[in-house]
Amino acid sequence: MTTLDPALAHLDARTSPSSSPRLVCRTVRVPATRVGDLLALLPDDTSQVLSWVRRGEGLVGWGEVAGLSVTGEDRFGRAQDWWREITAVADVEDEVEVPGTGPICFGSMAYSARSQTPSRLVVPAVVVGRRGRDAWVTTTWLEGEEPSPVDDAVETSLRPSPAPRAPESIRFSDGDLSAGSWAGIVEQAVARISAGELDKVVLARSLDVEADSRIDPRWVLQRLAQDYDTTWVFSVAGLVGATPEMLVRLERGLVTSRVLAGTIRRTGDDSHDLALAGSLARSSKDLEEHEYAVRSVADALAAHTSSINVPESPFVLHLTNVMHLATDVAGVVDDTSTSLALAASLHPSAAVCGTPTPVADGLIGELEQMDRGRYAGPVGWMDATGDGEWGIALRCGAQTSPTSLRLYAGCGIVAGSDAASEVAESDAKFLPMRQALTPPA
Repeated sequence: MTTLDPALAHLDARTSPSSSPRLVCRTVRVPATRVGDLLALLPDDTSQVLSWVRRGEGLVGWGEVAGLSVTGEDRFGRAQDWWREITAVADVEDEVEVPGTGPICFGSMAYSARSQTPSRLVVPAVVVGRRGRDAWVTTTWLEGEEPSPVDDAVETSLRPSPAPRAPESIRFSDGDLSAGSWAGIVEQAVARISAGELDKVVLARSLDVEADSRIDPRWVLQRLAQDYDTTWVFSVAGLVGATPEMLVRLERGLVTSRVLAGTIRRTGDDSHDLALAGSLARSSKDLEEHEYAVRSVADALAAHTSSINVPESPFVLHLTNVMHLATDVAGVVDDTSTSLALAASLHPSAAVCGTPTPVADGLIGELEQMDRGRYAGPVGWMDATGDGEWGIALRCGAQTSPTSLRLYAGCGIVAGSDAASEVAESDAKFLPMRQALTPPA
């Protein structure tokens, strides 16, 4: 099913773009020193807060010129077709011409074809970006509209907005299952793995958040960026979080993917954490889980590449609260795939589903007792050339009302998994969002 805002129905993929109003897009170069903190530019007076930022670089956007909502098995293909059709006839002037300039869409795709939550693509009215020495402002409108002069729009876009306020009286409660009930389904999964039905399954749990005041996504983004600066801080259509996992990046024919699987919680003591990192790198259970995830990514990318590089062993990625086994896979694309098409070919990877994928996905549907929505689905952005970056929506929450969120966390289960340890790992993965929502002491 495809749904669209009625005001934007002329941009539906089912409508011929040649007979519809076109996107008009202007990208203007600005001095990088003028941009400042990208997240501080996000205005408070919009329902669309869009972000893809890491260590001060990336993209922020607001407003919505066009948007697509789509569900079902073919959601990736229909989203890609819609984007290609509207950008093919767009009126574009781009002074910068690097990935992320010109027309772009932010996107957040549902994990499962069974999900009742639509996947979303959003074309912002304004984008501010920074990449190395390049910085720019992109404004987009529909042909026939009377936009503000581009110079005025650029000046307005570069003014920092008033600081967001912390939510008041945050309360956390169990989502669909309590921690004890979720431990029970972990034990069921281990039994099924031990019986030879599958090798690995990733099981997720949820946590509900309520506040006495509005939960401003800008507050959450700024806290996440401050505390977890090695992650990509994202916000698309009410889904906000900080992911350490780059599912796929496509830039001028080179595709890269970072695989994370195998996790251990940090203690905060550097010497102890160093010892824990060593134990993680030697853990047969975690190495097995990681190997499944790497193999699934390499096999999927092989169908789209002329050459591919897969390191022989993982490295340990140190994040603020946890450490992961990590492997960076790279290849040269030899077909016309967009970054979204490559993300579709990788999704769901063993890192968020399991091995074999069809069996693991079926077990998730049987045991989890919840709709993941857009949690664990691809999230990121794509430009008119098809280049883009798509992470996996981890360490995140979906807004369920102005004062509430649902948080998600998942763990890879293999034959050697212990239910109590997996509950502790899931608690560690909830920590970034819990901290981001709680005002500093």
